[in-house]
Amino acid sequence: MFPRRRTVPPFLAAFLFLASFAAAAQRSASDPSSGLINPQGIAFNPVSGKVYVVDAAHATVDVIDAASQRVVRVAVGSSPISVAVDSASGRAYVANAGDGTVSVIDGTSDRVLATVAVGTNPYSIAANPRTGTVYVSHTFSNRTAVLDPATNRVTQLTTGAIDLIAIDAAANTAYLLGYEGGTLTVLEGTGPALRKQEAGPHAWGMAVNEATHTLYVARMGTGDVIAIQGTSSSVFPAGRTPCAVAVNPGANTIFVANYADGSVTILDAATGRGIAAIPVGKHPQALAVDARRNLVYVANTFSGTVTVIDAERRRVVATLPAGKAPYALAVDPGSSRLYVANEVGEQPFTIVDAKIAAGRK
Repeated sequence: MFPRRRTVPPFLAAFLFLASFAAAAQRSASDPSSGLINPQGIAFNPVSGKVYVVDAAHATVDVIDAASQRVVRVAVGSSPISVAVDSASGRAYVANAGDGTVSVIDGTSDRVLATVAVGTNPYSIAANPRTGTVYVSHTFSNRTAVLDPATNRVTQLTTGAIDLIAIDAAANTAYLLGYEGGTLTVLEGTGPALRKQEAGPHAWGMAVNEATHTLYVARMGTGDVIAIQGTSSSVFPAGRTPCAVAVNPGANTIFVANYADGSVTILDAATGRGIAAIPVGKHPQALAVDARRNLVYVANTFSGTVTVIDAERRRVVATLPAGKAPYALAVDPGSSRLYVANEVGEQPFTIVDAKIAAGRK
């Protein structure tokens, strides 16, 4: 696997390897810089109404109060890379890639409650609100750390190399995805038993529909999305180099960001049929869905913008400035505010207000 660098994130490794080196050399200073990134670099806490954004350069997490817009900078471990929220307890968990720890942040006081050693090079992190269990992957390792929030005890499971983690709390299931091998590891219930399932090589980007207990995985190598329900699977079409996927459970609709052709594919989850292909900005890299307003936000990493899509009318309603190299998104559901993690610049985040542009109250 290629190193996880901002100019060569893991989901683009194969694509960039085959791409023209001349094109890569033309990047300007405003394009993504070198360093670690993760699509889980930002998260919304539905318990406290706060947003957490990692700032690797300063070894901090910026905590934004969505109501007041007040920002508190919380010191964590070295090179924080990803953050997850337990929507039951309200705690936030931060994976610190530089020192092999996880910082546990109280959702009310913003105080670091504990710093837990989880093993070298933590990368992705996810919390299961049903059990409180926290899962942490390790770069270039075949193990995944499992943290018990009651005791802060860490158990290492032999899972194979894992890049992304998704949780179906309603089914009490954790999905662990490896990019290179394309193997999906499934942890069901509270036991340590693992189930392996093929997702296909160069799979990157996961989303769960907890209403149907279906996992969707974007596969950049084959230009499609695989829908996995239990041990069954179906394949849905997408665009060129799909790298992110999101779901609106109420509408049972899937959205896929296609990095290479600058578009978003909209799919009917019930039939797998393509509903629309919508042009967005240059190299979209992340998606967020506000299901209450039926809006989809698309981070156009190389354009420095966010595209707002009205999912009901299946059209772009706004393209808004979003800071330098937006790479991850978080939505305060029902509001007009979108929170954007930025790769480049002194400010690690941008707050985008889409109310007027989107024509929604």
